[in-house]
Amino acid sequence: MKGDPMFKFNPLTYWKLAAEAGQIMAESQAVIGLRMAGMAGLWPMGQAENSRMIHEKLAAATQSQQAALRSAMSGGSLPEIARAAMKPVGRRTKANVRRLAKSAQQKG
Repeated sequence: MKGDPMFKFNPLTYWKLAAEAGQIMAESQAVIGLRMAGMAGLWPMGQAENSRMIHEKLAAATQSQQAALRSAMSGGSLPEIARAAMKPVGRRTKANVRRLAKSAQQKG
């Protein structure tokens, strides 16, 4: 197990993964806050936004699972598998924060 690349330990690699996960969590909280504010009537929010929440979560989860599986099947290390799984979710959260914040500024 000592020579196994799956168990190579580099603290910086895991720190970077934790930072990426933290960014996704912060963006997720921002998206939730912006959507709840829209639902509370603080600014107009389209009807499509409610269904968009559900559909994009399912799509991101599917893409995340597929990316992790591809990485694992190609011999990726644990950090590579984790990064592959987080990438589709991170793309969505970043795009949603930008879109919803822009919408809030324009209508607010």
